[in-house]
Amino acid sequence: MTSSRSTKELLNVRDKNIPRGVLTAHPIVIDRAEGAYLWDTDGKRYLDFVGGIGVLNVGHNHPRVVAAVTDQLRRVTHTAFQVAAYEPYVALAERLNKLVGKGATYKSVFLTTGAEAVENAVKIARSYTNRPGIISFRGGFHGRTLLGVTLTGFGQPYKQNFGPFAGEVFHTAYPDAYRGVTTQGALAALEEVFATEIAPDRVAAIIIEPVQGDGGFLAAPVEFLQQLRALTERHGIVLITDEIQTGFGRTGTMFGFEHAGIQPDLVTVAKSLAGGFPISGVVGKAEIMDAPTPGGLGGTYGGNAIACAAALAVLDAFEQDGLLERAKVLGEKLNGALSDLQAAHDFIGVVRGRGFMQAIELVTDSASKQPDPDRAQRIVERAREAGLLVIKCGVHRNIVRFLAPIVLSDADLEEAIRILREAVEAEKLASAA
Repeated sequence: MTSSRSTKELLNVRDKNIPRGVLTAHPIVIDRAEGAYLWDTDGKRYLDFVGGIGVLNVGHNHPRVVAAVTDQLRRVTHTAFQVAAYEPYVALAERLNKLVGKGATYKSVFLTTGAEAVENAVKIARSYTNRPGIISFRGGFHGRTLLGVTLTGFGQPYKQNFGPFAGEVFHTAYPDAYRGVTTQGALAALEEVFATEIAPDRVAAIIIEPVQGDGGFLAAPVEFLQQLRALTERHGIVLITDEIQTGFGRTGTMFGFEHAGIQPDLVTVAKSLAGGFPISGVVGKAEIMDAPTPGGLGGTYGGNAIACAAALAVLDAFEQDGLLERAKVLGEKLNGALSDLQAAHDFIGVVRGRGFMQAIELVTDSASKQPDPDRAQRIVERAREAGLLVIKCGVHRNIVRFLAPIVLSDADLEEAIRILREAVEAEKLASAA
């Protein structure tokens, strides 16, 4: 139902009842949503280029998802898969195993959040290898649980004073051509970790986002992923690709690792798997997934029947509605428009991403490459005022990222580009005044 209270009233109630640690990027309260649009409680419409932070690749209230969930509500809402099995869980595992495994024997376990998927992937890798060490990358984001925060390669805001953190976790450099970190430089940094911090025969897994999400939409070069895969195979290390933000069409392929033509051992999924319903999973090689003994995996709400039904509908949409091809087309158009903006404005240092996962990095000027988070924030605010929702990312929070639904129309993309262009141009005029 529509709220009888205004946005201003609801935000005042929010401040009094919700802790400040729960950040809300935009001072608005959403009333309803459809496709690529959101409407706030004051009736203002927004183009949604955040998508629940990469959760709504098929858009808000997708008809297939709504129909599947409505049908499942009449059957079973919850039993806990550890008590009694139900078909949507089994069917979803069957389909994801085929999608990820590409003919090999894979198995899946379903959970509720991305952080749970990451934690369980680490458990599985440690159980399989009987090794303690986990290596992740600086700038990577893997969740807000204790282990998730430990794996995350950020100081603030995620680590704060929340330690001590989990042990036997080591960080290394992620390739970033704009900042001078090449594939070979990143590989050399990893070898330095092996030489100075933990020997490779003590490393259970290396976890990597094929495109760093919260870290700034950095796409790992194809050759880096290929050499990382070869290195992990040489040392018997489990390779985990964190596809929580890159998965389900965001990069123009179903999963980000596919761009490199590699096959990971374990894949974590969440976000856009179920079109807005909370579900996550670990999909991996059967012999690795079977390492934990009975009772070692699971969770009360993991693989909830309604969320599984929604996920099956999402997979139907990808298989039948041409969404992967659509993501490629939209990604090319957005990248072209952002590149034009970069050419016209010295404070846009670089355009980056893969597929329809694009971002711009704001700097004081292209020569110094000094991060400019304040300018990024002002552009976010100007865009919102004009009806476009975007958010920031990056270690310095100076990157504006775009995570629009793949069902976006050409007209909607053109409107969003116009709003962004005007926000950037207004920022240039204001800074010159």
